[in-house]
Amino acid sequence: MNWIDNFVRPKIRSILNPKRDTPENLWVKDPESGEMVFYRDLEANQWVVPNSGYHMKIKPVDRLATFLDDGKYDLVPVPSAPQDPLKFRAQKRYIDQLKENRAKTGYDDAVLVATGKLYERAVTVAVQDFDFLAGSLGMAAGQGIITGLETAVRLKTPFILFVASGGARMQEGVLGLMQMPRTTVAVLRLREAGLPFFVVLTNPTTGGVTASYAMLGDVHLAEPGALIGFAGQRVIEQTIREKLPKGFQRSEYLYQHGMVDMVVHRHNLRSTIGSLAAILTKAPPNDAITASSTKAITAQASLRDAAMAAEGDDDIEPPAAAAHAE
Repeated sequence: MNWIDNFVRPKIRSILNPKRDTPENLWVKDPESGEMVFYRDLEANQWVVPNSGYHMKIKPVDRLATFLDDGKYDLVPVPSAPQDPLKFRAQKRYIDQLKENRAKTGYDDAVLVATGKLYERAVTVAVQDFDFLAGSLGMAAGQGIITGLETAVRLKTPFILFVASGGARMQEGVLGLMQMPRTTVAVLRLREAGLPFFVVLTNPTTGGVTASYAMLGDVHLAEPGALIGFAGQRVIEQTIREKLPKGFQRSEYLYQHGMVDMVVHRHNLRSTIGSLAAILTKAPPNDAITASSTKAITAQASLRDAAMAAEGDDDIEPPAAAAHAE
């Protein structure tokens, strides 16, 4: 009887009632509140959880499509860099890790460079993909950042960089660390050309990236709740033997202490950067930017007030609405 119950009957049921092909991961769990959110709702909301406002990771193509006019852009080819120059091997060979991540993301490395228009004005944009080896900075990623900066100089456009990285790529050793001074020199060339450089710090931005080009912008914006720092919180606490304050290394805390200029909701990044770019390039007024900025500031200020009242969090003071379009 056990054989019939355990094998024959389930086999007959599986033949008579075949399993429907149901797509996986239709629901996504909010890391902050634990709420389950339908992935299409997240996608439509630029991967921001509607109720909690938690900013989830967003793919580079989605970032570009929602940021640039009409979702149109042209990818800029990035010169190839040597692969696995140190023949690095740990649990896996580095060359195999590169192959896996290229198959997973569809990109050659962690940086995507594109040109497009922001409120009808030409811009150059680079996006770091955290899904590709944690957005780490290696030779190829460094070349991507440099290509973006050089493209902006050549086309005489503002340069906008969306940063998400765990730091320098350890599999490339000192060659990965050398991308810090290389990218710094490219930033200086952009500055000499008199072109604005906007850095958007997303969750997370850490390590050697924070210690180089991520902190060399003319204006530093951060998404709400983003982790931004060099060393990890636990390492700092063990070194100084003190407990760090609440919210340490989060974008709101860093805004209050002058490390970032603005904390801006993902929905408002387009209008905020468009407005700043127009000011810094002395472009003529654009009514579309003004309307978007006013609407965004009003809506997000009321949302923040409601969230603060619900949470009863008095540890972090809300910055002025004019400077903090969340």
